[in-house]
Order: sequence, then structure tokens, then C-alpha cells
Amino acid sequence: MIKIVSSDLPNIPWEDKPHNCEGPIWRYSKNPIVKRRPIANVSRVFNSALIPYQGSYIGVFRGETLTGVPYLYLGRSQDGIKIIFEDQPLKVVDALGKEVYFEYAYDPRLIEIENVFYIVFCTALYGPTIGLIKTTDFKHFVMLEHPFLPFNRNGVLFPRKINGEYVMLSRPSDSTHTRFGDIFLSSSPDLLYWGKHRHVMEAGYEWWCNTKIGGGSNPIETSEGWLIFFHGVTTTCNGFVYALGGALLDLEDPSKVLYRSANYLLAPEEDYEVNGFTPNVVFPCSALTDAKTGRIAIYYGGADTNTSLAFTTVNEAVSYIKKYAR
Repeated sequence: MIKIVSSDLPNIPWEDKPHNCEGPIWRYSKNPIVKRRPIANVSRVFNSALIPYQGSYIGVFRGETLTGVPYLYLGRSQDGIKIIFEDQPLKVVDALGKEVYFEYAYDPRLIEIENVFYIVFCTALYGPTIGLIKTTDFKHFVMLEHPFLPFNRNGVLFPRKINGEYVMLSRPSDSTHTRFGDIFLSSSPDLLYWGKHRHVMEAGYEWWCNTKIGGGSNPIETSEGWLIFFHGVTTTCNGFVYALGGALLDLEDPSKVLYRSANYLLAPEEDYEVNGFTPNVVFPCSALTDAKTGRIAIYYGGADTNTSLAFTTVNEAVSYIKKYAR
């Protein structure tokens, strides 16, 4: 039995696997859980992250405003499915208490490390790069220094220190809608100075991820290694197609890939994934886990238009990744 190194989460959102599902991940039957215009002045909410908090759930969401500019919004949920949003973007201050202005903010990941919650997201520093916010109560949000120079996206923190250091996945890129990209890993003793950069995984492993790859949901610590769900992109005559992939990384040296599935685990098939503002997108940003049952609930953006939910178990995901690794 593969173990998840996590807390029990008895109220994790869940549906059993349908009998006609052949893949390792199955969709929530009532997707999408967040549809168009859920917040005043916001057209779409997608590519967002939830986390257990005080017996229920809290999340940070990418909200595309009617100006076309994305910002971060806070949302709360009792069951991880029905979400109540705050109607104003997240208010963030710097270390001196001065309010921080964002040109844009999108694709948040939400990670708890030693009772502090970190929001890792894409923002602007003379070009797109990774921003980092911390909070302990989801009432006060403090902007930390940018981990990297531009251009960089898809920052994902590991949920614990490794060898005494914070560790983050990222995807160096360029100033446009990047047509290349591999996943790298960096370490920091204090969330201020980042280094020890290591290459983790390359694009082009298979056709479905031959253009670029990037970090996805928060890494899940298991007895088999760090289980990660990432996104892979291919370029077709109709544009980009984003799918969800899976890999296992070494627990003490996560720059070392133990297994990586040659098959994607989930790709755009349903109408809410195929049709929307950006067609053909499955983009994972968050995963909830229950140590007792091994259940995993994955939140992902569909077609840059909605927030959807899918399920798997650690046994099913790890077995599939190993079976189809090359």
C-alpha cells in the first residue's frame, strides 16, 4: 500500500471511479464547479488553488476582470465544491505595510509550510515572473521578494523543507506566450535568496508535451517519492493543447526523476475543456490529499474559462505512472 505523507482529510471532495473510465483520473460528474461570471466584474475564474483550513477549505483564484486583466481573489468553501468568493481582489502589502500594486496576477498555487501559507503566482517585474505572498490567517497578506528575474512562470513550492531548504519548481520562459520550456528546481535557505538551480524535466518527452511543460498542483509526498501532476503542451494546426501529466521525483533530491509517464493522465475531451476562451486546456493548479484513504482531488482550469475537479488515488496514479514510464 502506497502511503501519502499528509494529514487525514475525511471531508475531501470525492466521487468513486465510474465503471466506464479507463484512465487513472476521472472527472467530477457535475463539472465545472465554477462557471462564468461568479464574481462582480469578473468574467471567468480558472487555474486556481484550494487548501484545507480550519475544518473547511479556502482558496486563491485567478479572476479575469472585465478589463481583461487577471487578479487574485479569495474564496471559501465548506465542501471544496461550492465556493463563496470575496468580491474584491486580494489586498497585499509589502514588508513596510505599503499596498502592493499588480499589473496582473494569475495562476496561483497555495502551499502550507510550517503553519505559514504561501501563494506562488505569476506577476510582472519588467516582464512575467514569479511572485510570492505569505499569510498566516488569510486576512493579512505580505508580498515577499520575487524569487527570480523575468522571465519565469509556473512556480510551485514543495510543502516542506528538503535538507533544510525551501524548494521550488519553475519554468523559465520568455516575454511572449512561450513556445518552449522545461521544468527546473531551485532552493533557498530563507525564501529570499534562491540558487542551486537544477534541471528536472524536459519538454518533448512525448508528442502531447513536445512544446513545453510546467509545474502544476502542489507536490504530494508519498512513500514512493514526490508525486507531481504537471501540464504539458503540444502545438497543433489549431493552436496549443494543454494536458495533465504525472511523475515521481526523489524525496531528498527532487531534481531526480524516478518515473515519468509517457502517457498523459488527463487531456481535453469534455465540452468545458475543449470549448472556451482558450480551447483545449486542462491546467492543474491544486491537489487535496487524504492520508487515510489515499484519495486525491485535483483542481484544474478548463479552457481558461472555468474551474473543474477530478479525482484519483495515490495507488492508481503511481501505478499508472510506473506502468507507462519510459
